[in-house]
Amino acid sequence: MLDIQPSLMLFVFVVFITLLFLLNQILYKPLMAFIDERTGSIAKDLEASKKLTSNSDEMQAKAQQIINEAKAEATLIRQKAIDEAKLVANSKIEAKHKELESEYKKFTKFFEQDKESLKEAILAEVPQFRDAIKTKLSKI
Repeated sequence: MLDIQPSLMLFVFVVFITLLFLLNQILYKPLMAFIDERTGSIAKDLEASKKLTSNSDEMQAKAQQIINEAKAEATLIRQKAIDEAKLVANSKIEAKHKELESEYKKFTKFFEQDKESLKEAILAEVPQFRDAIKTKLSKI
């Protein structure tokens, strides 16, 4: 049936151990070194990525702060321009108001003078009206 040969078993055992040793030296150790190196590289890349992300967040916050400051400055500039425009408009309105008021005073003076001259003209013609009224009444 089966013959067990110790020398062949020993040879197979020696070949197996030699194969394990050679595979360990040639394949497993370099493969493990590669895996460790790759794991370290991935860890470094992840850390660098986190630094870049945090740096990006800082830059984003700075950019947002600059934008907010610019908006506030723009609001101040706009408000200042509006206030200056209101001052100019108010001064123009005040000047026009004074001009219209002086023209109104001139008009009222002219109107008063015209009224006085008309009154004098009517008073000068009162005797003629009386005579005309007396003649009309006498005819009735």
